[in-house]
Amino acid sequence: MNVQSAMTYQPYFIDGADRPTRWLITCDHASNYVPPFVSGGDLGIAPEDMARHIAYDIGAAGVARELGKLLDGPVICSNFSRLVIDPNRGEDDPTLLMKLYDGTIIPGNRHAGDAERENRLNKCYRPYHTALAELAARREDTVIVSMHSFTKALKGKGTRPWHVGVLYAADERLSVSLVKRLEERGDLCVGANEPYGGHLPGDAIARHGIAHQRPNTLIELRNDLIESEEDQINWARRLAPILKAAAADDGV
Repeated sequence: MNVQSAMTYQPYFIDGADRPTRWLITCDHASNYVPPFVSGGDLGIAPEDMARHIAYDIGAAGVARELGKLLDGPVICSNFSRLVIDPNRGEDDPTLLMKLYDGTIIPGNRHAGDAERENRLNKCYRPYHTALAELAARREDTVIVSMHSFTKALKGKGTRPWHVGVLYAADERLSVSLVKRLEERGDLCVGANEPYGGHLPGDAIARHGIAHQRPNTLIELRNDLIESEEDQINWARRLAPILKAAAADDGV
């Protein structure tokens, strides 16, 4: 977990801002860090819960960073827990500040009112999206790949069988071909809009991809498959050529 003061806090990190290709890799839920200006840096839940999928997308940042190297495109990663404020939600989404997630009550959010919501928007959410927007606008032909991970099973729910999921909604370019290319490997259980369906209004892809008619896809990897740095690198190496081939298939 990061150690930063309120004066030096940076709500996002960018790798390879000057990389030249059209690929832009994003990781909305890269970190489980709680900045010191949010409940004194502690949301009131146990360390083991802050290490779970409820606080961030385990392994996704490592895959994103390696994928950016392989595709020679910039990578932007959030630097705040999704429990602080979720950058993959619209500003008016009721789940922007989660009060209960997969059986865990979030005490630091239970009484967070409009003023606290605005504070987190201004210090975390909006700077991240401003930086993402600037990266996406650096070229007219930007392709956005959003990296996420999901847990094998939610509490009280059945096991999710997918190794990888591809999420898409209004714009099927890249994503449908990506699903097909992944399935052709023969060794993966691939979910089209699994374990979640499509996108939410106002989420990061809707805002930076669909609204600007940029080709995009959101990749969900099961987090037990990317826990180690080696696994993260291997998945990035697997995905990079498949993404290039899927883009060529669709002429994007």
